[in-house]
Amino acid sequence: MSDGQSEKVFFTVSQLIEALKAFPAELPVVTSGYENGYENIYHPAVMKLKHEPENMYYDGEFQTAEDGEKGAFEAVVLGRVVRDD
Repeated sequence: MSDGQSEKVFFTVSQLIEALKAFPAELPVVTSGYENGYENIYHPAVMKLKHEPENMYYDGEFQTAEDGEKGAFEAVVLGRVVRDD
């Protein structure tokens, strides 16, 4: 891959669709929570990201990129719902 992505192997949309076909259609989908447990997800969205593998684990390997930023690429994001309670 180009645009700074050569070291990262991504799970593509087609691979995700194929993987999900193995499960019953009525199962809920969740993602890992901030420290532990699980949370609901937002609807999938396409976002511009940049790969920052040097980030600490709690900051995430990918960050939002600015328009025109070198190495930026589009990806589908399954964001977790952030509760403030």
